[in-house]
Amino acid sequence: MINTIYRLSAPRRFEIDFEDISFSNNCIVRPTHLSICNADQRYYQGTRDAKVLKEKLPMALIHEGVGEVVYDKSGTFKCGDKVVMIPNIPTQNDDIIAENYRESSKFCASSTDGFMSEYVEISAQRLVKLPDNINLNVAAFTEIVSVSVHAISRFDNIAHNRRNTIGVWGDGNLAFITSLFLKKMFSDVKVCVFGISREKLSDFSFADETYLTTEIPENLRIDHAFECVGANGSPVAIEQIIKHIHPEGTISILGVSEYPVPINTRMILEKGLRIFGTSRSGRADFEKTVELYEQYPEIVRFLTHIIGNVVEVNSFADTKKAFELDTQKAFGKTIMHWNI
Repeated sequence: MINTIYRLSAPRRFEIDFEDISFSNNCIVRPTHLSICNADQRYYQGTRDAKVLKEKLPMALIHEGVGEVVYDKSGTFKCGDKVVMIPNIPTQNDDIIAENYRESSKFCASSTDGFMSEYVEISAQRLVKLPDNINLNVAAFTEIVSVSVHAISRFDNIAHNRRNTIGVWGDGNLAFITSLFLKKMFSDVKVCVFGISREKLSDFSFADETYLTTEIPENLRIDHAFECVGANGSPVAIEQIIKHIHPEGTISILGVSEYPVPINTRMILEKGLRIFGTSRSGRADFEKTVELYEQYPEIVRFLTHIIGNVVEVNSFADTKKAFELDTQKAFGKTIMHWNI
């Protein structure tokens, strides 16, 4: 079967390619809803290092998406099943290192083609069935949600049990998702969110308290923290966290920065802090995320608040329209209804 693939060949330029799909033991999924991530935009806009772009491109973008199963020889899924696609592809087993941290693993739209194609050939182990009544616009960005779930699960294993107050730095999509799931997974914990936009913070209605980072009370203290800022805001966010966290607290770093970030190691040592990083997620995190969708239906309703643009992609030209529209957003996720 001939498959049409839409690859980014250079910044802001997509090209169409054709490849054969063999009806092997893998599943074939027809993508229906795709979500644009900031990582996709860094490729699209050409803000990644020129050497990286030369090595990676041409490449199909998008690692957040859902679709319908059209073929599964294994019998794991039925034709028409709605599934979320897991972009992390482990190639080796390891009893210690999780699949998303193995150097040998591949990742869609980074080290191999993403989901911008007519069909996706994918292992049944890289698919998780969705509830029948799920909002597919929300389900489309399950990948980034699973990263937050992964970070919170790791935090639960690492952090000490004094968890009266947890701070989340950031007022973007990742901070919204992380603070929302913290409230659901640890209902007795006070969650405080720290951001730079009063307007964005107003959307965090589920949080116990919100603060502008320029107006944090001097005596405010937290037990643990999640940094969801990234980029140029990371140094300030991490410095504020170190200042306001209690000794022996745990800091989860989720924000991505293209450049080295200076950290106040003197105060880390003085307070005996634990810091851990989180990147991507694995099958167990996707399964846990879908379970939480079903356990707490209000989660999905809250997540609709971070849907920014919804673009009907009916032609090749619409793909560029969706990415250009996404560059103009101040907040939220751009969802493509993938009709081509």
